Amino acid sequence: MTPRVRRRRGFLLLALSLASGALAAAQVNGHVSSVERRAGPMVPVAVAAHDLRAGARLKPGDLAVRRVPAGYVPRGTLPSASEAVGGRLVAPLAAGGYLTAQLLGSESTGGGRPLRRGERALEVAVRGGRALDAATPGTRVDVVVSTEPRDGPGRTFVALQGVELLALRPRSPGRDADNGTARAASATATLRVTLKQAVYLSAAENFAREVRLLPRPPGDRHRGDRPAVSAGQL
Repeated sequence: MTPRVRRRRGFLLLALSLASGALAAAQVNGHVSSVERRAGPMVPVAVAAHDLRAGARLKPGDLAVRRVPAGYVPRGTLPSASEAVGGRLVAPLAAGGYLTAQLLGSESTGGGRPLRRGERALEVAVRGGRALDAATPGTRVDVVVSTEPRDGPGRTFVALQGVELLALRPRSPGRDADNGTARAASATATLRVTLKQAVYLSAAENFAREVRLLPRPPGDRHRGDRPAVSAGQL
């Protein structure tokens, strides 16, 4: 092969390489634009820098700011960490969790009033389907428990009625699961309950195949019959 032929081949390979790079870049840009059109532009959100307990007074090192697609940002999420410093959490917040106005202990936030004497913030692995998509902190929910069949058929009953949802974060089914309820869960809910309710629901969860939340319409405070299954019958 003569030097002239080698040079021509080198130029041809270089041209092909540049063309391939340009095509790949165009495809990437097209994909990014498509994602932005579906999910919206990237926006700043305040998140927990590490696991935070309920009642924690927020310090600058407790929070961080990330940029995520606007379509994935829950309603009420704070865009800046500085405006939350000094606030007090009314419910636990896991590392990376979105900080919302409702999670701050302020009388001006609808679902964000601090826990009162006798109240507890209880985390429960739950399902709820698309009905939970619109559930925001402050929403009133009914808690329905379905138990595993044991000596007889399984049971489904209303465990709690009209309790307040403090926080809701999605989870991957099976992640960190140590029982059937956790494996079936699509989200982790934090509920405002009394100590008696916390003990009852925790006991029911031990026997549950599934715990499901049913959001109530705004203003619905109706309470029906007492739970169909007592603590001693679980």
